[in-house]
Formats: sequence, structure tokens, C-alpha cells
Amino acid sequence: MNIFQEVESEVRSYSRNWPAVFDVARGSELWDVDGRRYLDFFGGAGALNYGHNPPALKRPLLEYLERDGITHGLDMHTQAKADFLTAFRDRILKPRDMDYKVQFPGPTGTNAVESALKLARKISGKESMINFTNAFHGMTLGSLSVTGNSMKRGGAGIPLVHATPMPYDNYFDGKVPDFLWFEKVLDDTGSSLNDPAAVIVETVQGEGGINPARVEWLQGLADLCQRHGILLIVDDVQMGVGRTGPFFSFEEAGIRPDIVTISKSISGYGLPMALVLIKPEHDVWSPGEHNGTFRGNNPAFVTATAALHEYWSDDTLERNTIRKGEKVQEAFTRIAKDTTSVELTARGRGLARGIEFAQPELAAKVCATAFERGLLMETSGPSSEVMKILAPLTTTDDELDEGLEIIAESVKTVINGA
Repeated sequence: MNIFQEVESEVRSYSRNWPAVFDVARGSELWDVDGRRYLDFFGGAGALNYGHNPPALKRPLLEYLERDGITHGLDMHTQAKADFLTAFRDRILKPRDMDYKVQFPGPTGTNAVESALKLARKISGKESMINFTNAFHGMTLGSLSVTGNSMKRGGAGIPLVHATPMPYDNYFDGKVPDFLWFEKVLDDTGSSLNDPAAVIVETVQGEGGINPARVEWLQGLADLCQRHGILLIVDDVQMGVGRTGPFFSFEEAGIRPDIVTISKSISGYGLPMALVLIKPEHDVWSPGEHNGTFRGNNPAFVTATAALHEYWSDDTLERNTIRKGEKVQEAFTRIAKDTTSVELTARGRGLARGIEFAQPELAAKVCATAFERGLLMETSGPSSEVMKILAPLTTTDDELDEGLEIIAESVKTVINGA
């Protein structure tokens, strides 16, 4: 029995699918303790948009630590935080004509979502939330209450209330007009719907199966919220920071959410960090009303600042992400077309891509086969029916070609053996 089986909890997950002991990582590559190389199309579940140990971020981090820069600072003023806020304002908010206050909650995505839900309730004076089918927003109780997955919800051990699910885009395969039910129950005094404080939505459902909402659906949702006086929260934890191309995944729709949650790749280095963006008129927190011991992770501020200057001084990364995403989509569409014995569907946006398998169990088998060939990727969707990739945005074209070839071979191997 190895040390992981002897000491680590049974809750461990990814290590069961990837039985290797990883030791070194660089860019889109990892090596295990035996020196075997793996291509990473998992990207830290979206936390490594710039890859592992990007040199332009590592250098300032090492220099900061070497000079004994502040590591832990709660929400005290620090130079590292000032540098980040300045870069975020100048590189991200101002060029997009976006006016938001920045809150630092606890350092994870679910911390950001919990904060957003609390703030929406404080602003509106209402309790109920609207979420969407197959949504995923985190593993703490408030976030779980607006999450769809029954297995994850079941882990709460208590009833998860104060949220009502509505159909996500294309939930009825395009056969029902957008927001027909949502608008009906909002307007019907006999519907028993609790007056909602806010709607929380992902523009692309990652854990829900790489399920992108159409631009017009997102625009319709924003309009509905505005007409009914409902706050709009966009959860950009996984799909933000360039994953779909633009820095924010909702930019293409031209909407302005009331609250935005950011985490995962905002530090740029895999260090814990999260933001809540709040329209100024909604910044009604009292001092200390929502806090967290590790909301001032200064090394993360250092790498996040470096990432903004390195990758967001122009639109090069955005254009390359869109181009690479189209390349993946073409490859996945070709794989689906060439596979005639099982129905496959390519889906996604930017470099959040996947293949849906009509026989759900095949998705995990393809991922396992790909791992044997040296490629990391995972499944998602309510039945784990989608083979999902979140390759670093900095993955080279040669690495992308290598990984896509492994995927094509793995699909063929699994289908032929099914």
C-alpha cells in the first residue's frame, strides 16, 4: 500500500483516474517521478490558463519572496495588492469601459459565489435565487444550493433550499421558446415562485458538460432580469480569464452583469485567489461583513499582476485562443463524423471543448485510454458523458496537434472495442 492509500482520505478523485506520481511541470507538460512525460489538456480544471510555471510569472514571484515581501495580509493595504488593482483597472476594466468595485473574498471560486449570493440578498432584501439546470457553482452549502448535480448536492447532508432551477439554454432541444416558463412564473401570482433576489448563470457550463449558451440567450436573460428588477450574477470562475477568448466570457454578448465571480486562473500561477466584481451602486457591504483569513494572498497578487501585463496588454492571446478553439472544434467534428457506430457531438467555445457520447460510459473509457498514451483530460456532464478538455491557452500548435491525434486514436480504440 502506498502513502496515498495509507493516509489520504477516500474522497480523493483525480488520482484514481491518473495513477501516476507527478513531480515536474512546465507549460502544457508534466513528468512523473519515473520521468514519463504527459501532455496536459486538463489545465488544473481551468486554473492554469497560462500553463504550468510560466517564466514571466515565476520570475517576479521568486524575486518577491526573496526580498521578504508580504505573504499573508488579510485585507490590509499592501504594495502587491495596489499593483494588482492598478493593473486590473488599466488592463481589464478601463479598456472594456467597465465600472466595477473589486472585492477579495476567501481565495476560491466557491468563496466568491458565496459572497455574491450574500451580497445579492443584502442588496435586494430577498432570499430566493434562480439557478439553471446542470449548473455547477461550488461545493459549500450556498454554492451547492444553486448547483444542479445530484451527487454533489447529496454530499451536503441537509436540504438545500432558497433556490429554484430554470431551464438552461437548449434544455428542451430548441423546441420551447427561451424563458417561456421563467417569465410565466414570474408574472403569475399563483405560481408560488418566491420573488428572486438574483439569477446566477454560467455562460458555458463546464462541469455541466461543456454546454455553451447562445449569445442571444444570454442577452435575453439580461433583458429579463432588467425588466423584472432581478440582479444578474455571472459565474466566470472557470470560463473567465480568457478561456473562451475574451477576458470575460460574457463580453461577446455585450451584457453588464451586476456581480461577477472570478477565481481559478486569475492568479495565473495556480495560486489560490478569487474576486467578486460589483457594480458601484451595489457595493453595500459593511466593513468586515464578509471576510476570510486568506483573502490577502499577496504572492497571488504578484503573479496575477505579471499575468495581466504579460498576456493582456493586447488581443494576441484572445485571438490565438479563438483560433486554437476553432482548430479543436474542427478536429472534434471530424472525429464525430468519422465515428458512425456511436453518436458523438462536438461542443464548446474557445478552448473549453468536449465531445458528448450518446453512450455515456464511453467518455471515461476514452479518457483512460488517452492517459495510457500520455494525455490528461477529464469527463463532465450529468452522466459524465462528455470528454472535456481545458488545455492551457498557451498550448503550442504542435502540442495541440499531438493531443488531438491521441484523442482521435483513443476514440477509435474505445469505439472499436465497444
